[in-house]
Amino acid sequence: MRVLVVGGGGREHALCWALAGSPLLTQLWCAPGNPGTAALAENVPIAATDIAALVAFARAQALDLVVPGPEAPLVAGLSDALGLAGIACCGPSAAAARLEGSKSFAKEICAAAGIPTARWERFDEAAAARAFVRRRGAPVVVKADGLAAGKGVVVAASVAEAEAAIEAFMQARTLGAAGASVVIEECLFGEEISLFALCDGAHAIPFGAAQDHKRVGEGDTGPNTGGMGAFSPPPALTPDLTEAAMARIVRPALAELARQGTPFRGFLFAGLMLTADGPSLIEFNVRLGDPETQCLLPRLHSDLLPALLAACDGELGDFALRWRPEAALAVVLAARGYPGAYAGGSRIGDLAPAEAVPGALVFHSGTALQDGALVAAGGRVLTVCGTGPDLPAAHGAAYRAVGAIAWPDGFYRRDIGRRALGGG
Repeated sequence: MRVLVVGGGGREHALCWALAGSPLLTQLWCAPGNPGTAALAENVPIAATDIAALVAFARAQALDLVVPGPEAPLVAGLSDALGLAGIACCGPSAAAARLEGSKSFAKEICAAAGIPTARWERFDEAAAARAFVRRRGAPVVVKADGLAAGKGVVVAASVAEAEAAIEAFMQARTLGAAGASVVIEECLFGEEISLFALCDGAHAIPFGAAQDHKRVGEGDTGPNTGGMGAFSPPPALTPDLTEAAMARIVRPALAELARQGTPFRGFLFAGLMLTADGPSLIEFNVRLGDPETQCLLPRLHSDLLPALLAACDGELGDFALRWRPEAALAVVLAARGYPGAYAGGSRIGDLAPAEAVPGALVFHSGTALQDGALVAAGGRVLTVCGTGPDLPAAHGAAYRAVGAIAWPDGFYRRDIGRRALGGG
C-alpha cells in the first residue's frame, strides 16, 4: 500500500508511527510533515489545505490511500476531490464534515436524530446574542460557529465573561470568519470524555476514548487550548457508558447523515459530558483528536491500515479491533505565551534521553530544523506519551521523559491525569 498522511502535527506523527509498522505498507508520505514524521515517512512540502496540490501528488504517486489528520482540508473538500480522482480517502465529504465545520449544523443533526445535547441558540448579530445572555444568565457556553482550532469555546461563569466572548468573536473577529456567528448553549456538568469511532457510512466501531485537558493552566484554569494533555482509557467511561454513547449519539448521527444523503466515512470524534442522566454530546469533530491520538494509538494492538481500508470500503460491519490492556498518558510541551502570542525559533535540547525512558514516546507537534538544530515552530511543540500497565505507570513514564527534555522556553502542565489518579 502506498499511503499519504495529511498534516504536520503530533496527531499526524502518531498516525505515521502507527502506519509505519504495518506489513501491508509499501511507502509512506506525510504532507507537509515535520522533523518527527521525517524519520518514518517521506515529507512532502504541500500544505494540508492545498487541495489541488494534494490531489495532483496523489495521482502522480498512484496512492492507494490518503489519511487526513486535521479538519480544515476535510471541511474544504479534500475527500470529495480525491474521490473524483479515484483515490481512497479515510475522511468524510465536505457535506458530512459540516458536523465540525458548523456548530449549528451539528446541533440540527442532533435534533433530527434525537441525540442528547445541551439546549442552544444560534446568533448572527452580537446585540441579539448579548440580550439572550442577559436574559438567560450564567453559566453559559459561547461557541464560534465555524472552525477555530480548538480556541472557539468559552465556558463563561458570568454574564460579563459571556459578553466579552461575544465581543471578541463577533465584533473584534479574533477568530476571523469562524466567529461571525455564535452558538450559545447551556452549561453541562460532569466528566468530559473524548470518544472516537471509525465509520464506513453505515457502520461505526469504537476507536477508543481519552480524557483531554483543554485549559492552559494547572487545576483546569485559564483559556481553552487545543489540548495540553490526555490519558487513555478514562476510568469514568465504563463499557456500559461506551455502548450507551455509541447507541444514543454516534450511531444515530451516522444514520441521520446517511438519511440526508451525506454518509460519514472516517473518524467521528464525539466530545461527551457524562451527566447524571448519562452521556450527552458537547460537540462533534470529524477527525482524530490532538493530543488524544498520541495516547490512543500506542494502545492499539491491531494493524491500523486494514481498519482504515475497511472504513473506506464499507466493510466495518464485521470488523473488530484489538487493544492492549495498558494505559497511556500524553503531556504537551508548549511555547511560552500559548494559546496567546508566542515566540518561535527557540532551541530544543536533545530528545534522545526522553526517548530512552522505558515506555516513553516523543511526538513532534510544532517543530522545525534550523541550521541542523531542532527549534520550536508552533504553539504546541511536543507531545510526550508514557505507556504502562496502568495509569500511574504511564504517568510516571511520561513525566520522567518530560523531565529529560531541556527547553527553557517551553512549559507544560504538571497535573495531567491527576484527578483520575486520586490527586483532586
